[in-house]
Amino acid sequence: MKTLRDAKIGETVTVAKLNGEGAVKRRIMDMGITKGVSVYVRKVAPLGDPVEVTVRGYELSLRKADAEMIELA
Repeated sequence: MKTLRDAKIGETVTVAKLNGEGAVKRRIMDMGITKGVSVYVRKVAPLGDPVEVTVRGYELSLRKADAEMIELA
């Protein structure tokens, strides 16, 4: 399954599922990343960490480990 970490710069993707448990999953959902939301990939750092995205009208930086928990449609 493709994750947010695999998305290319400039791509707009849709979240299909959130993996992870407990506080980690809750934190990602609190940032506005939920099932069905569109995410635009703005930048990826040279070593892949962090990934900068735009979600629900605001910019957000995610660690590589968090981006791997977000499955795309």
